[in-house]
Amino acid sequence: MGVVHHASYVPWLEIGRTEILRDCGVTYADLERSGVFLVVVKLEVRYRRPVFYDDLVEVRTRVTGGSRVKIEHEYELVITHRAGGAYTETAAVASTTLACVNRDGKIQPLPAWLAGKP
Repeated sequence: MGVVHHASYVPWLEIGRTEILRDCGVTYADLERSGVFLVVVKLEVRYRRPVFYDDLVEVRTRVTGGSRVKIEHEYELVITHRAGGAYTETAAVASTTLACVNRDGKIQPLPAWLAGKP
């Protein structure tokens, strides 16, 4: 069919979250080395348009909230180029909630800088 499988969208969301961290000067590997692990506890995706093979997709990610132990993100997956030229259309919107856990999988507080606290 030439359409990207719906499950392929989820790794794109992870890339979006990883890049937000990198923009803050931290890699996910840095978090793990410090004993901080972020696990997805909720994921919602709403598909609006199909993504076809060879489309270029931009992942727009933002932090929308959270608490002492969780962080919430929203995403917009935008097709920026389709065969034949420039194209702008939202393919999907999504949201995730991630919980902060330690190496044993027990809930722990987010680092202050990640929770948005001084």
